[in-house]
Amino acid sequence: MGKQGKERAKARREQRLQEISRLRKLPYSSVERWWSSETVAVVTGANRGIGYEIAHQLAVHGLRVILTARDADRGRAAADGLRGEGLNVEFRQLDVSRPDSVESFAKWIAEKYGGLDIMVNNAGVNFNTGANNSVEFAEEVIATNYFGTKRMIEIFISMMRPTTSGARILNISSRLGRVNGRRNRVGDMTLREQLLKDDCLSEELIDDMAANFLCQVKEGTWASNEWPQMYTDYSVSKLAVNLYTRLMARRLADRPEGHKIYINCYCPGWVKTAMTGWAGNASAEEGADTGVWIALLPCQQLTTGKFFAERREISF
Repeated sequence: MGKQGKERAKARREQRLQEISRLRKLPYSSVERWWSSETVAVVTGANRGIGYEIAHQLAVHGLRVILTARDADRGRAAADGLRGEGLNVEFRQLDVSRPDSVESFAKWIAEKYGGLDIMVNNAGVNFNTGANNSVEFAEEVIATNYFGTKRMIEIFISMMRPTTSGARILNISSRLGRVNGRRNRVGDMTLREQLLKDDCLSEELIDDMAANFLCQVKEGTWASNEWPQMYTDYSVSKLAVNLYTRLMARRLADRPEGHKIYINCYCPGWVKTAMTGWAGNASAEEGADTGVWIALLPCQQLTTGKFFAERREISF
């Protein structure tokens, strides 16, 4: 893309962001507003950053929000701050990388609310910023970002409450995890083709991909095996999340009316948060917008198995 092309693309994006900012200020009509104060939304990793802002915006729209975090003190302080604004927010400690923590949380949700309506899988870690690309913590990154998200979905599918509006699962992901991204693609053409074909995509294929990457990290061979070259461990973890979103959408597609579950993922962009070292180009409020928009989509606009950014669908 030449200089003029880049300038036109930048202008189009700025126009798009201005339109999104305008739309964010518009109230939902009574026809669009399918939820109530009894609608339960769980947001993981929500003591700060994008997760906090998603929890905040959902609560502002009148939902009952369960804000979770690994760090109990920070999570409790975040929830207290939102309650101080008069919002319906409750804190519960949760570490998605620990099966016992997820099971305990699920038991609490079942006993207190009988299930949930919206689940936002935001909890995640990244140990690289700037030009760094260390894989020192790759195992923790994959365990939290992919297997933690997968664990939440597996346990809570049976707890999504029946509703004519459809239960919703939203996975926070990244363009860095696209199979065929222009700058950060999977280099193995055979694997790339398998991942792009729905009839080839399976849980075993996704898990094996993650396991093979971690094996190569331990062997010190990952750099020569054509994995994404930017924030490699984080990119692989989000690639797995995107793939699992597609897979689960297919598995959930045949559920009867009244028991539908819609699952999608989205990229919040490069947001100024602790995870990016405050080096992003968007605020947490802006980064959270598309996630909240997807979670609250009016019933007639519902979709599943899609990848979004800036309130529009993008390719996997």
